[in-house]
Amino acid sequence: MTEQLRLLPGYFTAHLQLTLAALLLAVAIAVPLGISVARRRMLATPLLGVTSVIQTIPGLALLAIMVPALAALGALTQRTFGFELRSIGFLPALIALTLYALLPILRNTLVGIAGVDPALIEAARGVGMTETEVLRRVTLPLAMPVIVAGLRTAAVWVVGTATLSTPVGATSLGNFIFSGLQTRNHVAVLVGCAAAAVLALLLDQAIQALEAGLRDGRRGLVAGALLFLTGLCFWAAASFDAPGSRLASRAVVIGAKTFTEQYVLSELLAARIANATGLPTRTLPSLGSTVAFDALRAGEIDVYVEYSGTVWATLMRRAQLPEDRSRVLAEVREFLHTEHAIEIAAALGFENSYALGMRADRARRLGIERISQLAPHAPQLEIGGDYEFFQRAEWTALQRLYGLTFRAERSMDSSLMYQAVEQGEVDVITAFSTDGRIAAQDIALLDDDRGAIPPYDALVLVGPRVASEQPQVLAALAGLAGTIDAAQMRRMNLAVDRDGRPPAEVAREFLQTLGAN
Repeated sequence: MTEQLRLLPGYFTAHLQLTLAALLLAVAIAVPLGISVARRRMLATPLLGVTSVIQTIPGLALLAIMVPALAALGALTQRTFGFELRSIGFLPALIALTLYALLPILRNTLVGIAGVDPALIEAARGVGMTETEVLRRVTLPLAMPVIVAGLRTAAVWVVGTATLSTPVGATSLGNFIFSGLQTRNHVAVLVGCAAAAVLALLLDQAIQALEAGLRDGRRGLVAGALLFLTGLCFWAAASFDAPGSRLASRAVVIGAKTFTEQYVLSELLAARIANATGLPTRTLPSLGSTVAFDALRAGEIDVYVEYSGTVWATLMRRAQLPEDRSRVLAEVREFLHTEHAIEIAAALGFENSYALGMRADRARRLGIERISQLAPHAPQLEIGGDYEFFQRAEWTALQRLYGLTFRAERSMDSSLMYQAVEQGEVDVITAFSTDGRIAAQDIALLDDDRGAIPPYDALVLVGPRVASEQPQVLAALAGLAGTIDAAQMRRMNLAVDRDGRPPAEVAREFLQTLGAN
């Protein structure tokens, strides 16, 4: 709990920044647009239709769409104007959340204006008011309670959706939730959910007070609500210029994907760099798989651990393995260097491959030790995989080489797969070979006897900027080559997943065994 409370102010402030920026931007777009469209009724339906379609897109998908879209736009702005937009972090989250907030504000603006009594508008015109004066002094004041009610709805939506911005590199209360789910740290999940609920309630109550004050003509209530909201805005804005943020911008940034091993390794790399070079470091956890690589290529993170099989199957799009599997690493190294100016600083010494796993007692009862022995039973079994597995080249290769056809394929969070197979909710899972829960929960990994799954050597990738400008970082990371075997990695993962130890503590302990200071 102490560690979570230490992180809470930073995550809460970042979440508040995202929420308020998105709401202010949405108001700046939706209210003028609603006023304009209210005078041209034929445009209202298609405009509401477009914003409604945006609302149907799942929040995580909308955030993910922003990353490649901004990367493409950033390449264009770099060529044309000499600057590149950031494709991960605050900007993609801000754009996605703003789009999410448009519908309730726009709809309530239209409803509020349409609900103003036409007789009042005619009376205002009758006393000589211009159209602008009618809008400013009659229409908007009368419609304002309804418009503010739309802002209230948008605020609650945005606070909740902002927790999903973590995989695109934006710090938020979602950092607690994503890391907590992966490491089975229920306290972290609880803190993240509770803090998001508190923020949603604060904004909801403040905007409700503003709405009631406008509706009932209570100027004191309006002033109090505006003062509170303005104070939140000043707090959020001031934190952007905090001295620590300038230091963080010069730090070596180490990325991590959304599972325990990556959290441990990112902390290990950060400590190694800091100890060996004295440079400041910062970890950016819970990134999506392709987001991490795109961020490294664009220089938005500097280092992260990737696996040779992921580069081979996902980035190089190779469907088949060479006869000599050792060639995979050589070709991956050449691809990264030639195509992206990315260097492999070290192969850490272990392989974390996909593997099909079953409860050991169930596998023994069915006489299954190899994937080829699983195939005849598959039509009566269900398989659980992480979010991306059933779209990966490895799954296609497994189906082709083994003829696997399961009764059902169920995608789920990787942290829940082991619980699902232990409780019999699925029969087979796509386990990770270095996961500590394999031994702890007595899961048998099936032998890939036809070589469908590529090798997954853990590789420390270093981006172009650090590789060219900070060779001392490369040298520090090169010292980690071959220092971690699969058994050691499983023990570190289990220390986090089962024993609840912080990843940073586990990483520091391992470095001490290497004699690192």
